[in-house]
Amino acid sequence: MADKPSSSNMRKVILLGASGNIGEQALDILLDSSRYELVGVSVGRRIEKIDEILAKFPSISSICVRFEEDAILINEKYPSKRIYFGDAGLLALLEDTQCDMVINALVGFSGLCPSIRALELNRILALANKESLVVGGHLVNQLLKDGKGKLYPIDSEHVAFAKCLGKVNRDDVDSFLITASGGAFRNLKRSELSKVTVEEALAHPTWNMGKKITIDCATMFNKGFEIIEAKVLFDCPLDKISPLIHYESYVHSLLKMKDGSYVADVGKPDMHGPIEYALREGNLPYEVKKVSSLAELGPYHFLPFDKDRYPAVGICLKAYEKGGTALAVLNAADEEAVALFLDKKIPFENIEKVVEDALKHFHREEGTLENLILFDKMARAYVKGRYGG
Repeated sequence: MADKPSSSNMRKVILLGASGNIGEQALDILLDSSRYELVGVSVGRRIEKIDEILAKFPSISSICVRFEEDAILINEKYPSKRIYFGDAGLLALLEDTQCDMVINALVGFSGLCPSIRALELNRILALANKESLVVGGHLVNQLLKDGKGKLYPIDSEHVAFAKCLGKVNRDDVDSFLITASGGAFRNLKRSELSKVTVEEALAHPTWNMGKKITIDCATMFNKGFEIIEAKVLFDCPLDKISPLIHYESYVHSLLKMKDGSYVADVGKPDMHGPIEYALREGNLPYEVKKVSSLAELGPYHFLPFDKDRYPAVGICLKAYEKGGTALAVLNAADEEAVALFLDKKIPFENIEKVVEDALKHFHREEGTLENLILFDKMARAYVKGRYGG
């Protein structure tokens, strides 16, 4: 049985994905604040991070790793800690560890079930795991509708939307503009993508992120995912959410108002701000820019989005419209295709083709959690078997 949440002013926090890019930045904030007590972490395969994290956060009582053999080693070294492993361990950590807030900074489909469990346990969920909303947004929203837990997004684009919406009358909003850097190959034509390398794809022009999201930025699958996230989070019509190419990544997202003006969140391309905004549940002072034209936002470049140059966005939107298990297949195929590209088993331009192929082969109308898990596994097996070599 889960422990009851803390009744003190200090938030007891579990951080899933503590060894990743977002997780490490979340640790920075937690270390510098007396508002939070870190009581549990997961580090996946990166067990070498545990000593360093525990040295900074002796309050941690529970640790989850990816593999059982690693869990045995960690348990021998830290017998006073509760050690878990695998996907089941992530859920057990949430169920056994007293906390008020769960930061889900896991990458990929593995973050979905922990998000759902955190809400079922009435935790505050600070969410950086895109897949929870892309694949299981309907399940997450039903839990929230039923009064289970609270959710605050960490993605900079969605934090920006939340900030802007907090400064305007929602009835005055015409559309949502979600900015995109264009990724590592934004200056290349599609015809020039056939020979790009993994190293070139990982050279993001403005953000320092993990490998998976960096590749998704180059294909723009991440932007398709973020449009779906915006739909789930803010209940806006899908045709009212559009990407806008913005080279500098200082304008994180904008609202276009019905009078033709814009409201924008502007700041450095750094995730510490969005993470802290989520941890503080939006209770931070902030300002937004209100301008009559994009030119007034500063010395920044804005370009219209070219759907033919970046077909991944359209693939994502078609999967959303299809519903059911399509988004689970979309995400699974993208994860596996990106892994194959990083292993240099498929060329960059084949990532989209692999995803489209998988979407043609697997679908079920009922998007239950059990079906999402099943079709995630089926799509992965198909992509690995057909394209893994």
